[in-house]
Amino acid sequence: MEITQKMKAAETRITKAVFPNTTNHYATLFGGTALQWMDEAAFITATRFSRQKIVTVCSDRIDFTTPIPAGTFVELIGQVVKVGNTSIQIRVTVYLEQMYDESRVKAIEGLFTFVAVDDAMRPIPLKK
Repeated sequence: MEITQKMKAAETRITKAVFPNTTNHYATLFGGTALQWMDEAAFITATRFSRQKIVTVCSDRIDFTTPIPAGTFVELIGQVVKVGNTSIQIRVTVYLEQMYDESRVKAIEGLFTFVAVDDAMRPIPLKK
């Protein structure tokens, strides 16, 4: 499979409901919870692309632009943006959706870098 087709096929979409147990005292999604969900979406995307053991080595430029209130949905979309020799970079975009209307807005975006590793956790070439 051509690398651009493989990148597109690895795209991952996850939808979650924002319940009160995931929110802070302002009734908006905890930033740490959002980062956990984003890292999970990025991990799945990178693994679907490489089909190898990978580890997160960096999260970079996480932009929180819109608060995400309790009682909404979020859709996390992971996309491969760069493939190196041992590393892969994934962009995760988080969209806020109201439950009872069609509105949708980009709320968070960030980049995550993963490295393929062997059983001794040493970097190895990424399968492309």
